[in-house]
Amino acid sequence: MTHSLLAAVRDTEAAADFLLRPGDFDLDRTEHVEEVVLASGEPLEPIAGDGAGGTFFFCGVGGEERPVLYADSEGGAALVAIGLPELVRLLLTVPWWRDCPGCTAEESAEAAEQYLEDEPGLLAERDAAAAALGIELPSEADALARLHAVATGPGQAFVLLNALERTAYDALIR
Repeated sequence: MTHSLLAAVRDTEAAADFLLRPGDFDLDRTEHVEEVVLASGEPLEPIAGDGAGGTFFFCGVGGEERPVLYADSEGGAALVAIGLPELVRLLLTVPWWRDCPGCTAEESAEAAEQYLEDEPGLLAERDAAAAALGIELPSEADALARLHAVATGPGQAFVLLNALERTAYDALIR
């Protein structure tokens, strides 16, 4: 039997709850605000959405090892992970990653402060979700460094276009 992390997330209440809020990774929301395509012509498969109309997509053909691209509802996109396990580690470690376009420690500290002020038990919930999935979490600095490396390295080859206008989305990570 093949292990599916997506199925494990769905079946693990602590993980599903944390990824839904504060991770803003809703497995029941897979429709993007507009039709999009990759400039390369590779297929896109929506896997989750967020509350603001953004969507997470698997890129290409394969399983959960495929690159994951995030597109917001305002015309921004970035490759955020190489595979679902890397994405889940990012969302568990730095659920406020969208508030860190430069992937800096300063941006993250500011965002984390706001999140933790609103939800003081957040880190304990994160640790419980990671333990339930059997995932070892990277440090916040390592997760942000990896996000930046993926988005600005291999991510350059994943250009998202509005399917009708053929205009490229802007880079979310700089």
